[in-house]
Amino acid sequence: MLKMNFQIGQVVKGVINGIQQYGIFVRLDKMNEGLLHISEINKTNPSVHYKVGNEIKVMILDIDPFSDQISLSQRGLLATPINIRRKRRHFWTSRSVKTGFKPLKDALPQEIRIGIKKYKKYLA
Repeated sequence: MLKMNFQIGQVVKGVINGIQQYGIFVRLDKMNEGLLHISEINKTNPSVHYKVGNEIKVMILDIDPFSDQISLSQRGLLATPINIRRKRRHFWTSRSVKTGFKPLKDALPQEIRIGIKKYKKYLA
């Protein structure tokens, strides 16, 4: 179990403890270390821009009490986030088909007649 006074969203300073292809390990205090994943780093190649022993400012993204892991982020410190995803527009029909609701409109009278016929059978 982690013994710490950290909270999610808290901005802390730590010392780079190790650099891997998938991210940077940051020592937050004597007992705790977190992973700054490559997707949460401002730079594309961490081994070029960061060195072991350097101090780094990070934000705590997540604390997992079961695996005793702390996830860190630098992107969370930016005023405007990188890679803002646009909301995806959902279409009920294909964009390439321009018919819209016309087939439904054309079929509606026939469907109504069938429905009335079935209802009359049900009542009889």
